[in-house]
Amino acid sequence: MATPQPSRDKYSAVWVSHSSMGDFIRCPRAYYLHNVYKDPKTKNKISIVNGALSLGVSVHNTLEALKDMPLEERMKENLLENFEVEWSKVTGKKGGFKDIDEETAAKERGIEMIKRVVAAPGPIAKKTVRLVAGKNNMPPNFLLSEEDNIILCGLIDWLEYVPEDDSVVVIDFKTGKNDESDDSLQLPIYLLLLSELQKRKVSGAAYWYLDREDGYVEKTLPSIENARTRVLEVALQVKAAREKKVFECPRGADGCFTCRPFEMILRGEAEALGVGGYGQDIYFLP
Repeated sequence: MATPQPSRDKYSAVWVSHSSMGDFIRCPRAYYLHNVYKDPKTKNKISIVNGALSLGVSVHNTLEALKDMPLEERMKENLLENFEVEWSKVTGKKGGFKDIDEETAAKERGIEMIKRVVAAPGPIAKKTVRLVAGKNNMPPNFLLSEEDNIILCGLIDWLEYVPEDDSVVVIDFKTGKNDESDDSLQLPIYLLLLSELQKRKVSGAAYWYLDREDGYVEKTLPSIENARTRVLEVALQVKAAREKKVFECPRGADGCFTCRPFEMILRGEAEALGVGGYGQDIYFLP
């Protein structure tokens, strides 16, 4: 059974996720500029569009929309047409593309990924379950540490239901060119979310590298204890940095490839594109 959650103030809590902790691990300064800093004029956080991210969003949105459909309806969808609709939302500068050649290459990669799923749908053609969203349309979340007031949240791409033992397999769609690192916190975070927020056991986990694999690649899950220890260790580092208000780039004053793009925004060297879907000010880098 899911563990009853104590009441907490979500506004004073430190929220952590795979993406935000990934920012922090790569560069605390980038974490600050992406997850904490707000433009004094607009009061909004800032974000940068780029082609790789836009490709990933388009493919993910195309596939994840299927979770809301009954299995028999899901397989009737024209995924290539749905992808075209998603791509129309990220075309040109609003997707971070510097020219038509760059965009065309990215879009072709996305089309090939969707074609791969159509030809070999794998888990898409099987029963699935969903995590219930948090209150006020927040992502699924739970109190990772009551003592430290840390909330862990996250969105899971796909949960394949295994009727033989009433379990779930967590599947993450990958659209990048590189494999996920073995020391990634992604699967430990998913394991914690699933263990807290739903009743079925987690019988497996996998990455589906959509640009080169016809099926998913199974991964070994850590123990719950190991997952909690690893995730909480980084979460506490994030909390300490926020309390001290110290977010330094490990490369020093010159910055690194992760934080330098955000510094360009602060220096007025990026083009403002308006406000995005999450209420962030969106920028394009020349």
